[in-house]
Amino acid sequence: MVIGSGPIVIGQAAEFDYAGTQACKALKEQGLSVVLVNSNPATLMTDHSMADAIYIEPLIPETIQRIIEKEKPDSLLSTLGGQTGLTLSMELAKSGFLESHHVQLLGARPDTIDKAEDRQMFKDTMLAIGEPCIPSKVVTDLPSALEFADNVIGYPAIVRPAFTLGGTGGGIAKDHAELEEIAQNGLHRSPIHQILVEKCISGWKEIEFEVMRDHSGNVLTVCSMENFDPVGVHTGDSIVIAPTVTLADKEYQMLRSAALNIISSLKMEGGCNVQLALKPDSFEYAVIEVNPRVSRSSALASKATGYPIAKVATLIAIGYNLDEIPNFVTRKLRRASSPCSITSWSKCPSSRSTSSCTQNARSVRR
Repeated sequence: MVIGSGPIVIGQAAEFDYAGTQACKALKEQGLSVVLVNSNPATLMTDHSMADAIYIEPLIPETIQRIIEKEKPDSLLSTLGGQTGLTLSMELAKSGFLESHHVQLLGARPDTIDKAEDRQMFKDTMLAIGEPCIPSKVVTDLPSALEFADNVIGYPAIVRPAFTLGGTGGGIAKDHAELEEIAQNGLHRSPIHQILVEKCISGWKEIEFEVMRDHSGNVLTVCSMENFDPVGVHTGDSIVIAPTVTLADKEYQMLRSAALNIISSLKMEGGCNVQLALKPDSFEYAVIEVNPRVSRSSALASKATGYPIAKVATLIAIGYNLDEIPNFVTRKLRRASSPCSITSWSKCPSSRSTSSCTQNARSVRR
């Protein structure tokens, strides 16, 4: 089963439709039966040729449950329907419904999604692997948010709700009154009523990496991207440039190493978007967040590089390793005869090419 991203929103649905269409085609090419659920009929992925069964229904847990009971799929692909598909998949997994109906969650495991989407777990994971985070605090009530900003980090402060698409419900608060309004909205928008209040680093460069990881731990960088506007301007209101254009090689390799280190610690299986902030006048950087799924940026990166991120992510989800999938840019298949001997990300000799070398390459499919 594949879950779509839902209704059209400018700058959103077209990208997820692009990714979902790639996924459906990849699954069909592998001879698998596909059940597609989407509330939006005005998409390519809901074309009759894309899936064996298509349901245009509201994307809510009750609907998905009824369709699973009827169609009896053996697996659910959680990472191609944006935040909507990811959140629905998590709800069904945590409630025990998927397990009781013998449906396997593909693309990202529940603990991986939790570590990336739950603000406190994400912060703890980053600190555990030595990746710098912006001074912040995870709160579940308004007084705690106000107390932390007033007495610890000062203003301006950034609010980031947990489990929302594109930072919906968040924003930058310039003073106590603005924080009260934004934090209350963020707590309301978050499905688990949780927000991250963090120090504002407006003016830093905002860098993104589209990265891939398979079941065996092979990782590669598909594309680096740089936002035209610095941190403080939402990426949805900015221009993104691929590849990065203002980074020195040392800065690029440092951030690329961090991105690969992060997805390895999260044990991602498929495509992932890592967002980082870099102070312009030093090598100081911080991890902003990770999308444990195919994102809007993934579709843009696919079009810019020619590398079909959603297609490769889908193949990884159903059991392939990266060294078993041809590089769709170079048209070559990379199989390592022995595991890569590189043990430090920062020492990886790979260049800035579209597809970098894999780590610990193996040719065994799960």
